[in-house]
Amino acid sequence: METSAARKTNVPEFATAYYFLEGLNEIGIDYLFCNFGTDHAPIIDEMAHRKRRGEPMPGVVRCPHENTAAHMAAGYALMTGRGQGVLVHVDVGTANTANGMHNLFRSRIPALLMAGKAPYTVNDELVGSRDTYVHFVQEPFDQASLVRPYLKWEWTLPSGVVVKEALRRAHSVMQSEPRGPVYLMMQRETLTQHWRADEIRRYPSDQFTPSSGGAADPKLVSQLADKLLAAEQPILITGYAGRHAHASRAIDALAQFAGIAIYEVNMTNNISHTSPCFAGFSADKAVPQADVGLLVDVDVPWFPSDVQANDKTFWAHIDIDILKPGSPMWTFPGNVRMQGDSGRILEQLLEELKAKATPKFKEAAAARMARLKDLREERHAHAAKLAADKGKAGAVNPHYLMAELGKLIEAEDMIFNEGITNAAPALMQIPRPLPNTTVRAGGGGLGWSGGYALGAKLAAPDRLMVQICGDGGFYFNNPTSVFAVAHHYKLPIFTIVLDNTGWNAVKQSTLRVYPEGEAKSSNTFESELAPDVHFTKVAEGFGAYAEELTDPAQAPAALERCIKAVRGGRAALLHARVTKM
Repeated sequence: METSAARKTNVPEFATAYYFLEGLNEIGIDYLFCNFGTDHAPIIDEMAHRKRRGEPMPGVVRCPHENTAAHMAAGYALMTGRGQGVLVHVDVGTANTANGMHNLFRSRIPALLMAGKAPYTVNDELVGSRDTYVHFVQEPFDQASLVRPYLKWEWTLPSGVVVKEALRRAHSVMQSEPRGPVYLMMQRETLTQHWRADEIRRYPSDQFTPSSGGAADPKLVSQLADKLLAAEQPILITGYAGRHAHASRAIDALAQFAGIAIYEVNMTNNISHTSPCFAGFSADKAVPQADVGLLVDVDVPWFPSDVQANDKTFWAHIDIDILKPGSPMWTFPGNVRMQGDSGRILEQLLEELKAKATPKFKEAAAARMARLKDLREERHAHAAKLAADKGKAGAVNPHYLMAELGKLIEAEDMIFNEGITNAAPALMQIPRPLPNTTVRAGGGGLGWSGGYALGAKLAAPDRLMVQICGDGGFYFNNPTSVFAVAHHYKLPIFTIVLDNTGWNAVKQSTLRVYPEGEAKSSNTFESELAPDVHFTKVAEGFGAYAEELTDPAQAPAALERCIKAVRGGRAALLHARVTKM
């Protein structure tokens, strides 16, 4: 570093922003997903400074909308396990990330959200003082309140001298289980402060290791093993265990040994669907009959309005987040709760079961396995029957379309399923032998699948990334921003829009509350969206390949052409006019 001359003249060497970029490198941030504003002038200048000096810094991905930036960070972290940086503009940029932070928080995905704040000096007292209109109107009393419900940690950088300490603290919190977003705010004056290199302390990663989930109390494991030994109808419900491959393997091994039916309910990260114990995506019929139930890495195992759980069932909750403190109300049963790494805990449980297993237990488990085989064959036959109906012109059957897609993709390819009321066809028809290859946002914020797919493609460029969304979800995705990034950074993804002409979830919700109400009698659900639109034009405007599918007979060829384009390096969109809502 060029420090000798600066020290001789007693002039500090570098600005806070310079050390900020250096600190991002030190905590392992590969990329900054950015939507720049006036508050970032010191950072932009130091980016140029570091480039001139040949010094490393995170890659920069400029996103035309913050929703894309937040969800790209999610997709990258999903593939790598490492939270990335999201750099946005003061309060308005933060507000535009709130949807994304909600999704990341509920999905247990780490991210370092960073924003400037309006300069605090007005009369040019310091470098970086207010110099434009927005500096006077973008200073709320509580900027962090815009995203606080979805954060694990927040702070405003008080001085550049602690910038690396703040970054290390942010990293430790976001990467510790359960993982999630953190938020750092920085004002221009603070970023322009100069400091000597020896004044900025480093915080090595080996001394600040994030916490991870551990094993369970052996006494609790033994208690649960005893319950399973005596169980006649045990079940296991999961929702996001697939985010760790070892947890998916542990679920399969335990279930096969003990003859436990596995249900993946309200899935966020899939487990392997090829287990002989995998029983489908709804446990509604099994819950009232179960005598022992395991809730493993799941947030909503069933809807209490639809399912009456048996008061006599023994429930064990195994999760990194057993009490769900981020939700004011969460009252699913748990006779025993074991917080930690679900894969490790299930491995403990399997060891205990093997040590205690009797011939009678093994015989009962084998009988349950035989019944599960019959149920599996029935489920596959039902899915095949649904896919056999191709639909008609202008109303392609989503089950048929997804079954054809399943024939064309590899086991390692990724499905980002934002189909909402058409999510089930993708789950039922696309084989998923590998965990964490079908993903849904754990939150309720629509518009995530495009950004997820882009971030995942950046992390794993050799894998096909398939975004599936409805026409309503397509709007929420800020598609011009998604396709702009895909084009600019050469990140080809495959987007399938299942256009059923509106918000079917809104219609179905109204019918559930008022099954014979005024809305039904007049067929006015306030859910129709603009008719006869051509989403292909959006994609084509950014150089993507695009097709509109109306004839079911053309589905296989259309899918092949789109996938060929993507594998050749060009984003593609298939606008499929499916069965109307």
